[in-house]
Amino acid sequence: MSQTITRVEIVQSRLERFLAEHRAATPRLAPDAPLGPGTALTCRQALEIFEDQLTSRLLDVAARELKKRNLGFHTIASAGHEQNAVIGYLLRLDDPCFLHYRSGAFMMARARKLPGSTPIRDVLLSLAAAKDDPIAEGRHKVWGSRALWVPPQTSTIASHLPKASGFAFALRQARRIGRAADMADDSIVCCSFGDASANHATALSGINAARYTVRRGGQAPILFLCEDNGIGISVETPRNWIRDSFSSLPHLEYYEADGDMDDVWETAREAIEVCREGRRPVFLHLHTTRLWGHAGTDVETTYHTIEEIEAAEARDPLLANARRLIDSGAVAPEDLLAMMHDIRARIDAQMDLAGRSAKLSTLEEVMRPLAPYDEERCRDVARTQAAPEARSGYFGAVLPEAAQTPSKRTMGAHLNSALADEMLRFPEVIVFGEDVGKKGGVYYVTAGLQKKFGKLRAFDTLLDETTILGVAQGAAMAGLLPIPEIQYLAYLHNALDQLRGEACSLSFFSSGQFVNPMVVRVAGLAYQKGFGGHFHNDNSIGALRDIPGLLIATPSRGDDAARLLRGCVAAARSCHRVVCFLEPIALYHEKDLYEDGDGRWLADYPPPEEMLLPGEVGIYNPEANDLLIVSYANGLRLSLRAARMLDGQYGIKARVLDLRWLNPLPIEAVRIHAQECGRVLAADECRATGGGVADAVIAALAEGGFRGGMGSVRAADTYVPLGPPANLVLISDKQILDAAYRLCTASREEER
Repeated sequence: MSQTITRVEIVQSRLERFLAEHRAATPRLAPDAPLGPGTALTCRQALEIFEDQLTSRLLDVAARELKKRNLGFHTIASAGHEQNAVIGYLLRLDDPCFLHYRSGAFMMARARKLPGSTPIRDVLLSLAAAKDDPIAEGRHKVWGSRALWVPPQTSTIASHLPKASGFAFALRQARRIGRAADMADDSIVCCSFGDASANHATALSGINAARYTVRRGGQAPILFLCEDNGIGISVETPRNWIRDSFSSLPHLEYYEADGDMDDVWETAREAIEVCREGRRPVFLHLHTTRLWGHAGTDVETTYHTIEEIEAAEARDPLLANARRLIDSGAVAPEDLLAMMHDIRARIDAQMDLAGRSAKLSTLEEVMRPLAPYDEERCRDVARTQAAPEARSGYFGAVLPEAAQTPSKRTMGAHLNSALADEMLRFPEVIVFGEDVGKKGGVYYVTAGLQKKFGKLRAFDTLLDETTILGVAQGAAMAGLLPIPEIQYLAYLHNALDQLRGEACSLSFFSSGQFVNPMVVRVAGLAYQKGFGGHFHNDNSIGALRDIPGLLIATPSRGDDAARLLRGCVAAARSCHRVVCFLEPIALYHEKDLYEDGDGRWLADYPPPEEMLLPGEVGIYNPEANDLLIVSYANGLRLSLRAARMLDGQYGIKARVLDLRWLNPLPIEAVRIHAQECGRVLAADECRATGGGVADAVIAALAEGGFRGGMGSVRAADTYVPLGPPANLVLISDKQILDAAYRLCTASREEER
C-alpha cells in the first residue's frame, strides 16, 4: 500500500535532488569576492545567509514532525519567506525588530550576530511549549529574544505596527534623557508584516503615524517590511495591490525587492541606509511566496488547484538561491548538500530533547509575569521627590498643598497638579493625547503642562486612539514612562486590543523580559447631566476589567485622585504595570456633596509623598454598622447622600466603602467591612450585565462564605441617551436609598 507524499516532502526532495544532480561552476570565486557584478554581497555573506535560510526551512519541517508526534504545538511556517534573512543579516542588533510570524530565517540571520546564541534549540523549545523556552517559557510560540532585541509578537493581525512606530517616534527623546542605552543615536526600528495584514486598520494606523510624525517635523526611523506572498490564508491579494497602495504616499520612501539574493541585498541595503540616515519611514516591499499552506491544519487544496500549488513551489527561494550560489561559482553543490545534512542532524539531535522538555505545571508558574506587584517597591517611589526648588519654580511661591483658593481644590485642579508633580519627579514621564498640549485637554486637566515642560514632554497626537496607545507602548519600551490620555471612554473601544492583545500581554509572553509600563488616563463614566449622550457618558467598564493584568483605578474626589494617580505611577514605574486611570468626567469640577453651594466635595491637595496603592479603600462613616454600601466614582457621592437620608428618615446607619481599585477588586477589604456590618449593598453606576463590578463583589462575598443580606443597584442595560432621559438609565441616590431600606427591612424580618 503506497503512502501519500506530502507537499513538504515534495519541496524538500526537489531541493535535495537539485543539489545532488546540479553541476558545479568553474572557476570558483574567492570567499570575499562579490557574488556577481553590481553587488556588494560577498560569497561568504551569501553562504551564511543561505545557511540561515536552510536552517529556518528545516526547522519548519521539524515543527510538522513534532506535531505528528504530539510533541509540538505550532506549524505556521516561514517556508517561502526566507529572503527576509537578508534584512535580518543587514540590520544591527541595536535595531529593535517587531516581527510577524513568518520570520524564521530573519531570526536565524539575526542570531548569527550574537556569539553563543542557540537559535535551533530556542525554536524547538518554543515549538514544544517548553518551560526552558528562553523567551516565553512555553506560554506561546513566538519569535522573540531580549538579547536580540526582538519583542514577542502576537497573533492579532498587524497589531504591532502602532507600537513599532511609537518606538521609532520616542527613540530620540529616550536617548536624550539617557534611556535606551543599548541603542545608538542612529538605531532604527524594523517592523514586518504580510500583504494581507497591510490592509488592517491597525497597520494603516501605524504607517500613518510614522508619516504624520515626519510631516510635523519629527523623526520616525522605521523600516516597514511588507513580505508579500500574494495571499492571506485563502484570500488572494490583487496583483500590484501593495505597490499601488504604498508606493506614492508622501513621507514614506518606497522600495521593492524581488529576484535573486543579491538583488534583494542591494535594495534592502539602500532602504536601510535611507532610513538610518534620513530618520524617516521606509516601506520595503519584499516579494515572497508561501509554501505548504497557511499552517499545518490548512488544507490548501480547498482553495488552490494542484497546478497553482506547484507554481508556488517552483518559486521556492531556496531552490533559486542554491542555483545562484552554485552557478556563480560561490560554492559547490555537494557543499550545500553537506550543509543541509549537517543542519538536519543538529536539529534531529535536539528534537527529542525539546519534545520531552518540562512544561509549566502550576498556575503560579503560568501567571508569574502577568501582573507583578511589590508594595514595598511602590512605596520606595514615594520617597523619590522632586527638588523643592523645582516645585517652587513650577508652582510658584505657594505650593498646591498650601493653596487656599477653592478653585484649586476640584478634582481637575488636583489632577493637573499631580501630573506636574510626577513630571517634576521623573524626567522620563511624558503626557500626550488629543488636545492635551496647547489646549490643555477638553476639560483642562493638562492645562499649562506643555508651556512649562515643553513639547517633547506634553504634546498633542493625531486623532486616533490606536496611535495614542501605540505611542505609549513604544515609548515605554524605549525607557520612557508614558501617561497618555484617551479623551472619552467610548473612544477607547476601537483601540482596545492595543491594551488587551499587546500592552498587557507583553510581559506575559516575554516572561517579564520586555515591559511597557504606562498609566493610561481615560476620561469616562456618566452623570454629565445628559450632555453628549453615550459617547461622552459611557458607563461600561466590563471590557477593561476583562483584560488580564490590567490595573484599574478610579477616583471619586480630588485628594484621592492625586494620591491614586501617584500610586498608579508608582506601580507602573516600579513593577512595570500597565494601568488604566479612569477619571469620572462629571466630578472634574464638582464642588458640592449634599446640596448646592456646600463645597463639601472640595479637598486640599495632599502632600506629594502621599499615595494610594492597590487594596487601599476609602471608608466613610466607619462607626456605622447597620449596612455597608460599596461603590466608586460618581456612585460614592450618591451613596453618601443616600446614607445621610437613610439615617435621617429611618435611623439606619450605613457605612460607605469607596473601592477606588476596580481591578483587582479589593475584595478582602470589602469582606472585612461586610462582616462588621452584616449587610451589603453594591451601588454600581455602570451597566447591570457585566458593565461594572457589582456582580463580582456579590459573587466574591457569597463564595467567601458571607451569609448576610446582599443586594445591588445598577444602571440599566442600555446606552446613555441625550438630555434628561439619561436620568432614567443611571442610578440615583433615591434608588440607593430605597434599595438600602428594603435590604435592611427584609434582613430584620428574617432575623425575627
